[in-house]
Amino acid sequence: MKKIFKKTMYILLFLVLGIVLIGLILAFLPTESRTHHVGISPEKAAEMRQAFKEPHHTFTTSDGETLFLRRWNPDTLSPARKDIAVLIFHGITAHSGAYDMAGKTLAAGGYTAFGLDYRGHGLSGGNRADSPSKERFTADLAEAVRVIKGLGFPKVVVMGHSLGVVSAITVANAIPTELTGLILLSAAYERRKEAEVVAPSLFQKAKIVASSILRPSHQAVEYYREGMTVTQDPLFNFTYTLRFVTMIPVKDLKIGQDMHIPILVGIGDKDELFTIEKAREMYDRIPGNQKEFMIMKETYHAKIPVESWQQCVAWLDKTYVK
Repeated sequence: MKKIFKKTMYILLFLVLGIVLIGLILAFLPTESRTHHVGISPEKAAEMRQAFKEPHHTFTTSDGETLFLRRWNPDTLSPARKDIAVLIFHGITAHSGAYDMAGKTLAAGGYTAFGLDYRGHGLSGGNRADSPSKERFTADLAEAVRVIKGLGFPKVVVMGHSLGVVSAITVANAIPTELTGLILLSAAYERRKEAEVVAPSLFQKAKIVASSILRPSHQAVEYYREGMTVTQDPLFNFTYTLRFVTMIPVKDLKIGQDMHIPILVGIGDKDELFTIEKAREMYDRIPGNQKEFMIMKETYHAKIPVESWQQCVAWLDKTYVK
């Protein structure tokens, strides 16, 4: 009996060691990129942040990380707009610099605009394309809102584009009484089928799981879909950690019933990722009657003309400037 037990234990031990060994091989086996994008290290991001000369702010989060806020200033501040700031949350792979046209258009309309680089994105600190948890991600967003309020803007309207819509709804649910409004652009709960991200093969899935278990801070999930444009901007991220891309269940994300603020939902008539019908479904799920739906003409998902940003400015004027 003892011999059988001992033999069984040895077999189990070898099986466990074999699984661990296979996991280690999969976790550290190089993967060929489909985007061939070359990003930067956290150290390089810090170096570029130090050298950045245009208007911006940095702040230290409650857990000690440095985050970057780009700023666009109007030439003059009218009394009706001087207390209002618009905070832009960027989409996946991007950073605040990709929204320069939006920031400049808002500033031309008389509004002070800010763009947050998420932790691990753009010129912010942190492990690239990563966040330790949903709680930490939410805290970063809320702290950015409070930093802007501390700069003398008691009214903060959050503008989210694509993944930024997820960010906007997340922070709105976290601090509902601290926001003045929401602008949710180019998003829905369901993509067009032809625009789905290319699913990894079974082997690639095994590599992702092994990497995420054995080194969760490693960027193992590449964002890639057929026909997408891959910029050479090194501040973009195209490969993420698994915990970042799975931390918020998008389809379950809803705006709380107690949200008593104006909300604008906008979608481009030529958006390649989301249909107008699906964006309207998201709009219909927003409670209350302080909401508006906007279709932006000649607007693609990531190619948004100045006229569409001007529509957002017009909504801000109509909603907040008396």
